[in-house]
Amino acid sequence: MHFQWYPGHMTKAKRQMQEDMKLIDLVIELVDARIPFSSRNPDIDELAKQKARLILMNKADLANEDQTAAWTTYFKKQGCYVVKLDARTRTGMKNINDVVMEACKEKIERDRRRGIKNRPVRAMVVGIPNVGKSTFINTYAGKACTKTGNRPGVTKGKQWIRLNKNVELLDTPGILWPKFEDQRVGLLLALIGSIKDEILNIDELSLELISILKEKYAGVLLERYQVSEEQTPAEILGEIAKKRNCVKKGNELDYSKAAALVIEEFRSGRLGKITLEFPAE
Repeated sequence: MHFQWYPGHMTKAKRQMQEDMKLIDLVIELVDARIPFSSRNPDIDELAKQKARLILMNKADLANEDQTAAWTTYFKKQGCYVVKLDARTRTGMKNINDVVMEACKEKIERDRRRGIKNRPVRAMVVGIPNVGKSTFINTYAGKACTKTGNRPGVTKGKQWIRLNKNVELLDTPGILWPKFEDQRVGLLLALIGSIKDEILNIDELSLELISILKEKYAGVLLERYQVSEEQTPAEILGEIAKKRNCVKKGNELDYSKAAALVIEEFRSGRLGKITLEFPAE
């Protein structure tokens, strides 16, 4: 399966992000804790150099805890601040304000020396599609979210979100990079739902997932579906179709229905806490 998806608006979004970068102090980048490397946009490193960086490992409730800890160490070694969270349930959210202040302490101290008091930290929130940016912003802002109006140099109509007296957020559209040079990155993004399912072959995608689970998480398929993992991925999918009564008219197995079931149960966490890539790789 070949993965390629880069809507035209994303090119425009990247250009806008380059302009907005001049106005901000901190880049808050959301990644999916199940694929922390592949869910990063490599453009961000280039766009955000010289800026303080905070990586939020979102959906940590769905990821393997040992691997999340290993990825946290990996990103900290690169000079980034890291917080793991689940923006939907607010887990980890209470730490973020303190970490934002810590990440920007040099900027705050510089302002103080210049006699500038109470200028809020301006943070840009970035991340690829479906990584939970909107949920994070809404959870962080809460009901007290107020818009602070347009800023000089920002495209007319753009609004900053004032969280409190210390922090303002600038949201950005989710952007993927123009092409996936490593098709495995495309596969992993497809598995977590960052590429639209409508343009994917879900049957093939489920076979790829079954293959990864067989290799990295032996016993998960057996426990969830009571199927032998000694078979090929296609045979396992057929067994899952039988066990879950995925049948068409004429009592024929409905492989597509079984495939969609496996993908959905992975994405929702019903297969357990699963990370699909590891720092050591």
